[in-house]
Parts: sequence; C-alpha cells; structure tokens
Amino acid sequence: MARELRRLLIDPGRLADRLALTAEESRYLTRSLRYRPGDRFAVTDGAGRLWSAVLLDPRTAELQQPRQHPLEVEAAARPCLCLALAVPRLDGDVVIRMACELGVDQLQPLLAARSSPGAERRRGRWPAILREAGEQSERLWQPELGELVEAGSWLARPVEGLALIATTRRPDLPLLGSLLAGTSAGEAPEALALAIGPEGGWTPQEEELAGQSGWRAVSLGPRILRCSTAAVAGLSLLSQWRSSRHGC
Repeated sequence: MARELRRLLIDPGRLADRLALTAEESRYLTRSLRYRPGDRFAVTDGAGRLWSAVLLDPRTAELQQPRQHPLEVEAAARPCLCLALAVPRLDGDVVIRMACELGVDQLQPLLAARSSPGAERRRGRWPAILREAGEQSERLWQPELGELVEAGSWLARPVEGLALIATTRRPDLPLLGSLLAGTSAGEAPEALALAIGPEGGWTPQEEELAGQSGWRAVSLGPRILRCSTAAVAGLSLLSQWRSSRHGC
C-alpha cells in the first residue's frame, strides 16, 4: 500500500520548483518520518494551494507540478472565523492547536484585566504550534495570529458580522447553540467572532465596552468552564454551524 502523503507547510516566499529544505524540515522528513530520496510528500503554502513533491536528498525536494499550477486550490472559508482569547495561564498551547484543527481563521490573543500574570509569555510558541497543527489537520489555509493587545481596547472596536462574547452567571443569556440554531437560512454574516475571557472572567467594564460595540453576550451552559474548555466548546459549535450552512 502506498504511504500516505504527509504535508509540509512552506512559506510562500520560499516556494520554488526545487525546494531547499531547512534543517528542521529535513529532520522532520528524514528522521521523524524516515523518508528517503524518492519518497513523495505534499507541500502547501498556507494560502489555499497544494503540490506533491519528491525528496531528492535530505536537504532538497522538487515539486511535481509547476509552481504556477498547483495540484489543488481551495478558496478561503467564509465567513471568516475568529477566536479572541484572553491568554490562559495553563493549556494555552492546547487551545491554539485545537483551534487550528477546528478551522479557526484568525486568532487574536488578548490581555484582559483578570488575566494571570505571565500568561502572555507562552505566545512565542504559538506560530510553531499552528504550523504543526495545520500540517497534521491537512488544512490548506493557515490561521492568522494577531499581536497581543489589551482586551478592553480591542473589544471596543466596531464589529463586523456576528460577534459573540461568552460570559457566565447571567441567567438571561441565550445558549450559543440555541442562538445559532435560531438563525434563518438566509442569514450570511460577513464574519464570525467568539471572545473567551480569562479564568477570572471578564470585568463589568470589558463586558460593557463589548456590548456598546455590538458584541452579543452568550452562554456556553450552566457550568463554569475553564477558558480552554470554553474556547474549544464554542469553536466546535461555530465551526459545525459554518460547515452546515456554507459547506466549509
């Protein structure tokens, strides 16, 4: 049986008919996957295009289609799905990996008033985690990772499309799943965004700023979830809803 074509993400600026592999890419192919010259794998540029490639030697590979004529081209998913996440003290790396696997298009790290001290230091690992998760989940579009910004100022910006902020201890809030199920088939938001707060929750000021800018407060259920659990639960619902409505 032919070996499955594993994927390698190559930045568009490095793409060429003959690829010079980095030391890390070479180790991944030759040591982790135990590939040898002549073995084939897939190359994606993270912008919707895919080629097959053959390993020539440990540091060189060759595309099997012209760079201008990829084997597969995929349009970007619509509506764009954004996760705005108050960086958690624990499990942040896991959330980023799962968000990529679930199809998030934009990741916006936030520093909330109640964020744990030092949580933002983990962000430096996230580009590598997103790269690995994108290769593993076989997606052709890589998520955009924003710079860390203060939560209040980011939530105060005017919103586009359907922007949802998850919060707790408010019995009047609609469940996220019920809100999505109640949208009409003709509704097609330009974008989908979900904001998840820190372990200590949003402050009243942050929630007020979000509400004034058009964010809709929603509940993820009767229990208090860790922010990592809340992010994955909310994204799962939004990703499934987008797929059922828009086929992506």
